[in-house]
Amino acid sequence: MKKHVVVDGASCKCKFSEDTKATDILVVKSQKKHFANDKGADKKLIATTKDVNQTLKKGTFGKCTLQPASGGNSPCVALPLKWDNPYEKITLSNQGKILTEDSKASCNIGGPGCIEIFKHGQTAEVGSGQMQKADRDVLQQINPLLNLDESEEQLSDCY
Repeated sequence: MKKHVVVDGASCKCKFSEDTKATDILVVKSQKKHFANDKGADKKLIATTKDVNQTLKKGTFGKCTLQPASGGNSPCVALPLKWDNPYEKITLSNQGKILTEDSKASCNIGGPGCIEIFKHGQTAEVGSGQMQKADRDVLQQINPLLNLDESEEQLSDCY
């Protein structure tokens, strides 16, 4: 199975968060040159092993179960220190390796692998190739209001 490349806007979570549903957004700050997952190659920066320290939007996953205090657990201060399990075959211009959905980060409290990628940040885009390969009968059943001829024309103008 192929793994997705992690991009700016990916969702991360910590296995030691008191709130098991708490997530934070990865912000790519280590480079401004390499993009993935968009036609114009100008929206989704690729995350690398160099995206460490203050790279999470909120900078917290709520309260940390590894930091008990009187009155409850202390707040988490999420600072990814090091990313493990990147895609090793490519090094980007910032000397970082590309993160995949299997990459995990270490933090100073939780240790190695405590921060994981919950959603890689890429989104699917329908292009003319997919429309041309799609079964017209199935598309018509899914969305009877869709004018397939008109949609193909509009998509072919875009590509």
